[in-house]
Order: sequence, then structure tokens, then C-alpha cells
Amino acid sequence: MDNLYINILGFAVCAAVIIFSGTKLSFYGDKIADLTGMGKAWVGLILMASVTSLPELITGISSVAIVKAPDLAAGDIFGSCIFNLLILSVLDARLKQPLFSMVKPSHIVAAIFGIILLTVAGMAIYLSDEIPSVLWISSFSFVLFGIYLGSVWGIFKYEHAALIESPPLEIPQSPTHSADLKKVIGGYALHALIVIGAAIFLPYFGEHIATYTGLGNSFFGTVFIAAATSLPELVVSLAALRMGSLDMAVGNLLGSNVFNMFILGIDDVFYREGSLFNAISPAHLLSVFVTIIMTAVVGLGLQFKPKKKQFWLLSLDTFIIALLYMALMTYLFIKK
Repeated sequence: MDNLYINILGFAVCAAVIIFSGTKLSFYGDKIADLTGMGKAWVGLILMASVTSLPELITGISSVAIVKAPDLAAGDIFGSCIFNLLILSVLDARLKQPLFSMVKPSHIVAAIFGIILLTVAGMAIYLSDEIPSVLWISSFSFVLFGIYLGSVWGIFKYEHAALIESPPLEIPQSPTHSADLKKVIGGYALHALIVIGAAIFLPYFGEHIATYTGLGNSFFGTVFIAAATSLPELVVSLAALRMGSLDMAVGNLLGSNVFNMFILGIDDVFYREGSLFNAISPAHLLSVFVTIIMTAVVGLGLQFKPKKKQFWLLSLDTFIIALLYMALMTYLFIKK
């Protein structure tokens, strides 16, 4: 029992470090986008999403390469995608008007690419025994890499066309924007190393907690590790909401889900025991299917833009997202 408490404490400390340094990473990443003068809409989507997904990247690599627990890595990835979509409901609950009526419809591009990548990941798990591998890497991982790079290019072209049609207003820069780029990059690198250190140990504590409690790697990874590694997205999204940058928040969350599928392919590269998808429990397919449905609901919300909220603090779309999340977590707990 003492070992359980030690592992819970270690898990909590790692999660706290990831929250703190993950938030700092997002701050410095945004400053880098400002100071380099690159297109903020695109850089914010790609850079911010990859920055806030750094815990998932390192945790996944640690899970498969050190702990040898592929289900922890898969649970973290798919659980993170689900948790990111739940954050949209959290944001909607804090607004007077429906969230999707206040953001650009161009986010639907990221949602579509997310659905495509999730579908490929689901096929990789379902057909893991039938698809040949290159060395130990599943052929589907190379498909995920290709689609991810295509999504980056497609989102860039779409955002670039939107900027040409509706150029953003010039906003005077505050003194903080003139900070030295080298100092900002130094802060980014420092907190990246801190996150890497915490994320390496997170699956170690997670696997031991799952063993002691009998929760199982799939359930624990999908719920607890995913929530811990997704907390930077939550903190960043709430901060963006306070600043009135709803498009940054939505873009970060949908972009993170796209990047998470890229991470799944990277995990396969680092898992030297064979194809990662062959080692993943088919139970994760339910999480994949539910995430696809939730993302499709987001796309419908962006397309139809609800005018009012029908369910207490939530509009119909974000209410469905929250309902699907709770239903999935309940089912996974019962079947653990």
C-alpha cells in the first residue's frame, strides 16, 4: 500500500510539472510566432498544437521504449483526443453565446483531417495482423505520417487563402513583443526539457498505479494519463478564452488531435518489439470510433453555427460531446 501512495504522489508531481511547464511552453511558443513574423493563424495551429502535445509525445515514447506498455501509449493518445474535445464543452459553458457561432468556419478543415487520421488509426488496429510491416514499423504509420504532412500543407493553404480574402487588423505591439528572440527560445528550450523529464516518468508511475489498483493500462491510460498530458491544452485554452482568442483555443485543440495521430506513428517507430498496432488492445477501437463521432459533431457545429444554447450552459453540439465523453468513460470503467 505504501508503494501505491508513493506512485500516486509521483504521478501527481509529474502531472503538476507538466501543467506548469506545458503552460510556459505555450507562452514561449506564442512569443516565437510573434517575433519571427510568420503567419500567426497557421503557426499558432501547428506550433501551439505540437507544443501542448509535447507531453503526449514524450509519454508515448517512454511508454513503448522504456516501460514496454503499448496500451498506455495508445490510451494516452486516444484519451487525449477525447479530452481535448471535451475542453470545447468547457469553453462553451463559460460563454454566453454558443462557441462555434463565434469562431471561424475554417476550423472544419482541421476537424476533417482529424477524422481521416483517426479512421486510418482505427484501420491500423483492426487490420494489424493483415498489413505488412517495414522492418518492425507498420505500413499504416507511414500513411499517418503522409496524411499529417498533407494536413499541415492543406491547413496552411486554406488559412493563407483566408488571410488574403480577409487580412487581419494591425494590432500595435506591446513592449513584451519586443523581447529578445534568443531569450524566448531559451525559455522554450528550458521548459521543453522539464516537460520531457516529467513525461518520461509519468508512464512508470501510471503503470504501477494501474497494476496496484487493477484498473488496467488501457483504462488508466485513456482516463488519467490522457487527462494529465492534456492539461496544458486546458490551461492554454482557458487563457485564450480570457484574452478573447477563441480561434486560437479551438485551433489549438483540433490541431492537437491531428498532431496526436502523428505521435501514434512515432510511438510505432520507437516500439521495437514489432508493430505497435499489433500490440494494442482492440478495446481502443471504441475510443477511436467515439472520437470520430465527437469530431464530426464539432464539424457540424462549425458548419451550422447554433444561435442559442438549448441545454443549460451548453449548446446542442457541445452537450452531445460532453455526453459522449461521459458515456465512454463509464463504459471503459465497467469493462476495465
